[in-house]
Amino acid sequence: MTNSKRYDVLIIGGGPAGLNAALVLGRARKDVAVIDEGSPRNAVTQHAHGFLTRDGITPGEFRRIAQEEISAYPSVTFIKDKAVAATGEDGDFQITTAQGSVYMAKKLFFAVGMADRPLNLPGLSEVYGKSAFVCPYCDGWELRDERLVVINQGPELMHFAPVLWGWSKNLTICTNGPDGLTEAQREELQQHGISLFDSPIRQIDSVQGIAQQVVLEDGTSIPCRGIFFKPDLVMGSHLPQDIGCRMTDEGIVAVDEYGKTSIPGVYCAGDAASRMHQAIAAASKGAVTAAAINNELNTENWMREGK
Repeated sequence: MTNSKRYDVLIIGGGPAGLNAALVLGRARKDVAVIDEGSPRNAVTQHAHGFLTRDGITPGEFRRIAQEEISAYPSVTFIKDKAVAATGEDGDFQITTAQGSVYMAKKLFFAVGMADRPLNLPGLSEVYGKSAFVCPYCDGWELRDERLVVINQGPELMHFAPVLWGWSKNLTICTNGPDGLTEAQREELQQHGISLFDSPIRQIDSVQGIAQQVVLEDGTSIPCRGIFFKPDLVMGSHLPQDIGCRMTDEGIVAVDEYGKTSIPGVYCAGDAASRMHQAIAAASKGAVTAAAINNELNTENWMREGK
């Protein structure tokens, strides 16, 4: 079913970037629809941190409050559905959803985030979001000075270990296979008292979601209170690629400082267009991008009505 209304902006994704964009655009008197299926990546976590005035809030409560505040602006509509196809061009875009509805808009804003590919580590799902995390800025404080296992490898490990070192000096690294390090890098870890194990991980033992130990295939048991691991991420939706947006070598959408993609009229912000995967950073970029969209719409209206 095709909705006869043509919105100013369709926002695909209802996380911090999409919600903050909806707030800015609603206050700018634009007709906006936010299409979101309600399955955020951070739903696995118990608390969200680092967001001023909302530190420690649950992801569900964050969204509830955000939608309640945005609902004060009647030009914003929330649609619980999944966008599955995107077509059209600047000024005339169409989004088709899983329920068969078609929505039209002048501009598209992808706030589709990233999604976790399952890691084949027995026991990880039981601790993920409770004592196993991916971002120390989000969850490092709660595990400060605790005995931690880091599951990571290669050059990224040598960036991650010094960062995590600021929260706890009691680190053990499990690379779950070849470590991908140079001899100099291994020596650097050793100089900081960090043990390195490259045996594959057999299982993660836990009690009610709290990690107890990581057991390796060679029989080694590593006691721990928490885990930080490198996730395997993919974009939360294929729609930016489908409509032709240029991607970076890192697999995210290429945008300028205002969230413009390579396709006129199409914008992107949040985790799908950044390596800074934090809620407050996504919300900030959502606001900046929304202002850019609003300015473009206003300029187009100005030029059209002035003729």
